[in-house]
Formats: sequence, C-alpha cells, structure tokens
Amino acid sequence: MAATRLIALHKNKGKSVAACLKSRTDYAKNPDKTNRGELVSSYECSPLTADEEFMLSKRQYELATGRRQKNDVIAYQIRQSFRPGEITAEEANKVGYELAMRFTKGKYAFIVATHTDREHIHNHIIYNSTALDSTRKFRDFLLSGLAVQRLSDLICLEHQLSVIEIKPYRERQKRTLYPPKESNRDRLCSVIDSILAQKSKDYEDFLQKLEQQGYDVKRGKYTSVKGARQKRFIRFRTLGAGYSEEELKAVLAGEAEHRPHQKQPPKEKQFNLLVDVQAKLAEGKSGDYARWAKKYNLKEMSKTLIFLQEKKIGSIEEMQERVDAATAHYHELGDSIKEAETRMAEIAILRTHIVNYAKTRSVYDAYRKAGYSKRFLESHRAEITLHKAAKAAFDEANLKKLPKVKELDAEYSKLLTEKKASYPDYRKAKDEMQELLRAQRNVELFFAEEKSNTEKTKSR
Repeated sequence: MAATRLIALHKNKGKSVAACLKSRTDYAKNPDKTNRGELVSSYECSPLTADEEFMLSKRQYELATGRRQKNDVIAYQIRQSFRPGEITAEEANKVGYELAMRFTKGKYAFIVATHTDREHIHNHIIYNSTALDSTRKFRDFLLSGLAVQRLSDLICLEHQLSVIEIKPYRERQKRTLYPPKESNRDRLCSVIDSILAQKSKDYEDFLQKLEQQGYDVKRGKYTSVKGARQKRFIRFRTLGAGYSEEELKAVLAGEAEHRPHQKQPPKEKQFNLLVDVQAKLAEGKSGDYARWAKKYNLKEMSKTLIFLQEKKIGSIEEMQERVDAATAHYHELGDSIKEAETRMAEIAILRTHIVNYAKTRSVYDAYRKAGYSKRFLESHRAEITLHKAAKAAFDEANLKKLPKVKELDAEYSKLLTEKKASYPDYRKAKDEMQELLRAQRNVELFFAEEKSNTEKTKSR
C-alpha cells in the first residue's frame, strides 16, 4: 500500500537556489536514514553531486534559451510511503526508481532515497525542474498529483503490493472526532437554568444575577441579553418553550415549574442506501471491498426492516402506495410554496410600477401638454421611461383599475406568513418521502441480489 504525494520544492527566502538544492538533497541522502547511503539511486546524475548537476542544467537553460526562471520552483519531490512489513528497503528503492522513470519519461534527472528511520519505509524522489537537454522546464499540470498516485498504484499492483482503496465520500470516517461546540443560546439556557435553581426573589433579582454572570441585559418590551463574546443580543422569547418573559415570571412567582433546556442531538438517518456489490465488482473493486459491502448491507437492511415495521408496511404493493402518496404530498406542498413565491414576486413588481407611476404622473402630464417635446424628453427621460414602463406593465396585466398599495402589502404579508408556516410541513414531507424511497430501493436491491445468488446456486 503506497501513499504517494507530489510536492513542488520552492526557493527559500534569503537563500540561493544552489543552497536550497543542496539542503533538500542532503536531507534525502541522509546516511542515518538511508543505511549509510546504500539506499540512494539516481538517474543521469551522481547522488554525491546531484545538487550541482541540477544547478548546471539551470545555467545551461538560461544560456540556451535566454530566459530566466520566473517562479521560485527549483525541483519537485515525490513522497512514496509503504505499509509496514510489506516491502523491503531494496525493493522500495526499485519501485521508487521505476515510478520516477515512468513519470518523468527519462527527460529529467532524479535521485531516489529510501528512508528506513520510521516504522513505514518511504521514498524521497527529487527530480530537477529543468530537463536534461536544458531546453524546457517541467510544468506542474492540472491534477498532476492524482496522476502520480494512479501511476504509483499501477506499479505497486505490478509488484504485487497492496494499494489504498478510495472509499465513496459517504463511507469515509473522520480521523478525529471533536466534541460538539456549545452555541451561545445553549450556554444562555444553561445559565438561566442555574439561576432559576437558586430561587431568585423576583424578575429584577433574576436579571441582576444574570448580569453578575457577565451578561449585558437590555430591559424593555422584550428582554434581551448579550454575552461577553456575542455580537448581538438574544431575546428571551426566542430561546424556545419555557424561556419567555411571561414563563420566567410565572416560574419565579411559583405559579409554574421550569423544565431545564435539553439539547437535541442532530438527527441521523435511520438507514442508508445499500451498496450494489455486483456493480462495484464489475467496476474492478477487490474482494475485500465485497466482503465489507456485504456486512454493511446486512446492517443497513436490518435498519430498513425496523423502519418498515414501524411504518406498518407489509408488502411491496403497500410500499409503492406509501411512496406514491408521500411523493404526491411533497410535490403538492412544494407547488403551493412556488405559487406563493410567484405571486409575491408579481406583487413586488406591481407595487414598484404603481409607486413609479404615481411619482412620475405629473412629469408625464407636463410632457403631454408640451406636445411630446424632444427637449422636454431629454430633460426628463428617466421619469418618462419609468412612467411608460409602468403603463406597459398595467396594459400587459389587463388592469383596468389599479389596486391600492396597502392592499398589495397586506396580501404580500399574508402570503409570506403562509409560506413560512408551510415550510416545516414541507421539510417533514421531504424527509418522509426520502426515507420511503431509500427503503424501497434497499428492498429492491436486496431481492435482486437474492435472486442472483439463487440462480448461481441452481446453475452449479
């Protein structure tokens, strides 16, 4: 298993190109890491004088082409790491040499240094950015790093070495899991819970204790507070059930019981789509992947069956009916939201035209009285253009009587309220539809795989 990476080596600030090349090659050739230099190989240069030969080709490039190097890239390095215990240092050096030769196509001088100072054997391949004939430079093309990885994997397979199998994004796991960050609202709710537990005298005493905890309190119609590192104030009534001014006053007066804030964990998918094992094998996936996929499918299928039991779905026909109903409900809610949005956009445009029409009416009347004078038009072109555009919009909409702006504002506000109110149902319908579709797909894939296995058994 080789982990491969392509790195551009840049000139360090305050150091010459020659000094930078020497320090990079000296590190690669470190005798303590390369078994006293026995694990260093090279192409078209000597390992002892590789930096000087790289530098000579750069000077010849300047003389031959008359061009000076514009960027600060002086060489390139390929790092190739192998799985512990899978390969010997000598074989690793040969694999690295083959990788460098095939990637550079023999047009660039390079050294291959195999390090054994770590648990995993790894190669440092450094090749010159200037070609052997000193007529061109190596250009780091798009996705060159991916090309090196693919070539390295191919060479490893030829040498019967394992390769890193890239998993789909949804199957990857985070290497480091960090605890969830507490939000400002969750922290404020915790502070309020602790103060309420101390039995404050009244609401004002409660606010004073909150100030002692480092919060700025803004008193008024709606009480709001701000912590030390917060940018904005938070109103009590936006914290959820049990934290509005009225509810807090009732708790302090002994008229109601306070329930501490319970942080809701993020909702996870009940189950995921099954992996089509046969399709993955046809794509060239290994047997290890097939074994992992089968275990994964068993777990996800068990979750799917639990979901079907909870939804009381007992047949394929019933499943299809539920899917169709959920899909229809989802699209119905979506269409109603789109209709509201379309009408709101129409109202906004119409309102703008009405306002512009009223503002420019006197100017257009004067323009008409002036006999549609060109001089008057040039002086008031903006107002007249807005008036004409508004009149054209009214004619297109077949409006014989213009609606009042207040009526349009009221209709817009009503549609906006209805739209906001329908969004929770829309999201819920979407989640239900997606869950049913995933379950249906899993059932179909499961039975298809079972049928395939049965047919294979019969053919034997």
